[in-house]
Amino acid sequence: MEKTLLQSVMENAVFLAQFIVIVMILVFVSYLMEKASVKRTGSRERILSTRKVAVCGMFAAIAAVLMVLEMPVPFAPPFYALDLSELPALVGTFAFGPVAGVLIEFCKVILKILFKPSTTAFVGELANFVIGCSYLLPASAVYLLHKSRKNAVIAMLVGTICMTVFGTAFNAVYLLPKFAQMFHMPMEAIIAMGTEINPSIRSVTSLVVLAVAPLNLLKGGLVSVITLLIYKKISPIMKEGMKKQGR
Repeated sequence: MEKTLLQSVMENAVFLAQFIVIVMILVFVSYLMEKASVKRTGSRERILSTRKVAVCGMFAAIAAVLMVLEMPVPFAPPFYALDLSELPALVGTFAFGPVAGVLIEFCKVILKILFKPSTTAFVGELANFVIGCSYLLPASAVYLLHKSRKNAVIAMLVGTICMTVFGTAFNAVYLLPKFAQMFHMPMEAIIAMGTEINPSIRSVTSLVVLAVAPLNLLKGGLVSVITLLIYKKISPIMKEGMKKQGR
């Protein structure tokens, strides 16, 4: 019993360390992206001003609520669900840059855990953060090249494709094995949960292709469409506040 408890503590400690490393890497990547954009445009705007931090905190709170309000989808087992928490993160990314977007994603996950404790040994929260960033960062990279409505559409399309491809691969290679390890479940049992939903799911590959990929496509599509509808209406309000404070 003590050995099992010690093993669980060690597994959680290693997983937490991996989570922290991943967060640090993504923050660093987003910082390099933003520094490159600032150098190219000659902008003197601070990457993270006081107002940006405050707005990012507000967006993170909204995103956390949206993350809690997840919805099941008919084509995937119950441990996969649809949420629109990337919506505030994408708006923040387009308005303030990739660093803001990654911080919104991270704070969102922390707040969500406070609102609703994890039911997936934090594997689901890691998945949401990393896969969310795989949408935000490519979209931001494209949008930073030229901030226009047309380029925003292209950026969100690129982000959706990247999220779908990366999310599918990341689930197969890391998340599902980690989920099985943390819950001490055989992979066959996880696949069987998918088979109950769709008889065509018979392996890890078919599980991620038939469940994860469509979920990420649906999520990316919905977030992109809603962002396109609301961004231009709220962007001037945020930008005006930044100008008034001279930041």
